[in-house]
Amino acid sequence: MKGCGRVSKVVSMREALSRIKDGQSIMVGGFMTVGTPQGLVDAIVASEIRDLTLISNDTGFADRGVGKLVANNQVKKVIASHIGTNRETGNKMNAGEIEVQLVPQGTLAEQIRSAGAGLGGFLTPTGVGTVVEENKQIMEIDGKTYILELPSRADVALLKAHKADTSGNLVYRRAARNFNPLMAMACDLVIAEVDEIVQPGQLDPDEVMTPCLFVDLIVQKGADHESA
Repeated sequence: MKGCGRVSKVVSMREALSRIKDGQSIMVGGFMTVGTPQGLVDAIVASEIRDLTLISNDTGFADRGVGKLVANNQVKKVIASHIGTNRETGNKMNAGEIEVQLVPQGTLAEQIRSAGAGLGGFLTPTGVGTVVEENKQIMEIDGKTYILELPSRADVALLKAHKADTSGNLVYRRAARNFNPLMAMACDLVIAEVDEIVQPGQLDPDEVMTPCLFVDLIVQKGADHESA
């Protein structure tokens, strides 16, 4: 559906939720729940969707953000830069109930960006000589050692934006921007939860941070599961 035509991309929460399936990989924007689409997360929590692979900067808190998905046993694998703010994630990892892959934060961001840019990977010295380099290709260039990190894509991206037009152009608010623009470029299906929806032409083009080309569906913050 991606494109920038005049057809509205605004849908109900129920319609957006219907596009997310068991076993899919999902990227969720946010940093310590700032910039996380809470309504979309809550809708998944209320559903029977299971066995998700969650890719996010962190796992929020047990009662906030994507941490709710972990606490509700809907996640089989977590790929994140840290999990320390959510004790449930650590407990489930230690109990063997979920798989956790920790990735240095800058590396995680660049893996996502590389996927969106169509790159085959990138070289970084971060993690050389640690467990991070295990099972990865190591390269030496001009006497310096690097790890070859591969791009990270997902089936679905769940984003939080402050404002959108009905075509899908997105504007973020301050620090809530964080991982959201990168994830919009690295997933097959992109769903954005927004505070305010306006008509095409009402956004200043200089304000737009994620173009409509990358966005498939928009849901209004606070919308119930029946109507947008």
